[in-house]
Amino acid sequence: MQASDTQGTATPQADQPQFTHQQILRVLSGILLCIFLGAIDQTVVIPAVPAIAADLSGFSHLAWIISAYLLTSTAMTPIFGKLSDIYGPRKLLLIALVIFAVASACCALAGSLGQLIIARAFQGVGGAGLMAMAQVAIANVVSPRERGRYQVYMASTWAVACVAGPILGGWVTEALSWRWIFWVNLPLAAIAMVLCDRSLKVLKPRAVSARIDWIGALLLTATISVWLLVLSWGGVEVPWLSTTILALVATGVGLIALLVFQERRAADPLLPPRLFANSVFVRGVLIAFFGALGLFAASFLLPLFFQLVWGLDAATSGILLVPFLGFSCVGAYCAGTLARRRGKMKAIMVAGLCGCVLGFLMLAVLDSSTPRIVMIAYQVVLGFCIGMIMPSSLVCVQNAADRRDVGSATGSVLFLRTMGGAFGSTLVGALLANGFATRLMDLGIAARIDLGEVRHAGGAIAGVPAAMMPQVQVALAGAFHMAFFACAVLMAVAVVVALGIRDLPLRTAPANEPAEPAALAH
Repeated sequence: MQASDTQGTATPQADQPQFTHQQILRVLSGILLCIFLGAIDQTVVIPAVPAIAADLSGFSHLAWIISAYLLTSTAMTPIFGKLSDIYGPRKLLLIALVIFAVASACCALAGSLGQLIIARAFQGVGGAGLMAMAQVAIANVVSPRERGRYQVYMASTWAVACVAGPILGGWVTEALSWRWIFWVNLPLAAIAMVLCDRSLKVLKPRAVSARIDWIGALLLTATISVWLLVLSWGGVEVPWLSTTILALVATGVGLIALLVFQERRAADPLLPPRLFANSVFVRGVLIAFFGALGLFAASFLLPLFFQLVWGLDAATSGILLVPFLGFSCVGAYCAGTLARRRGKMKAIMVAGLCGCVLGFLMLAVLDSSTPRIVMIAYQVVLGFCIGMIMPSSLVCVQNAADRRDVGSATGSVLFLRTMGGAFGSTLVGALLANGFATRLMDLGIAARIDLGEVRHAGGAIAGVPAAMMPQVQVALAGAFHMAFFACAVLMAVAVVVALGIRDLPLRTAPANEPAEPAALAH
């Protein structure tokens, strides 16, 4: 079995894939449903927020319906990754499905906003297990070199969930009740449990003697929670230079120092320091961070551009976003196909990142007169190139990690993806808010744009006369130019990171060995 040393070196091997195509598809049948459940529950509740507020008589802390899920799912992802190195993905995936189903029922039965927030936090724990264990299970049955053959299934599932989430959430809320958004998870989770229980029997659990670094887990959870609060509250709930934000930043820095100290002294650390001594791993997770930053920033900016600069409604804006998300799936498939043929990832990631720089630069010249076909072409370029990066960075990291650390490595990548997405959304949101304020002031308009309200109001800006909207739209395009250009600069930084990565050959065997033939027959 191929292993990497602390410097990220690797030895090519001639082992052939040990699972048949049919066996892998059986594993995928349950895993794809888990990915769908974990992805859709991050967005399906957004259109239901007003109905929840009216039903539960709570308006002051509505943002926590989304934030609670994000906090716990992000914090628990590395923990699930480490646990899978000890107990294997099958057992943990079934546990995650049970947690997810129970939490969904609690959400549906919530009688107050506080109960719903607690249930959503609990649901995020299950969601973290679904996403992390799905990726670990794939790594255990498909070699890094062959993974591109199946990557299109996972990328398409994720894209469909992201697009369908808000649409289904709005329809279910209007036709039935917001509570059915959560009730529908129960039968889906039950089906996923049956499929995963049967299909993942092909994985033979490894006999590992290890202890859980619970102190490290608590420190990691606290660290992630604090930094996500900084990104969520800064410039929105409180000013960036407020005492609250500064105190959170200081606390976050202190917790990082304590976490590093704990992981260096722990007998079996949650985040093994040997991973971070591997230069390929470090650069790979940084590429994943920047890839998620670009994905979430574009997903945030494009609908707002359609609404504020082009004056379209929210539904039309969502439709116009489909080429971006759709071609991200095409990019993922093409990257996997190239990786399978070439046996290496570096050139693919560098090409994808360079394409992202080009895509954001093209978006930075858009204005109110840009033809839609041109906008769609720009989206195709950016979506395709981001699609090349997202799965490639994950495969790169899993390929560089030792077999014993695949779960921890996967959890680290997924965790930094979430942090990259949160940072990207926060960054472009702050740039837009500041740019809007400056440009409206230049026009003599004292309106303050709440980006969240704009997205729900179909682009309407409170305090701006309808007669001035054409003039305002032209002015606001400049703020988008600045935000898109900032994304291009950050992706250029990612190109530099990728150019320095060691181009390891992709392993030709999965991270786990198949079970006995009797197990394969079930």
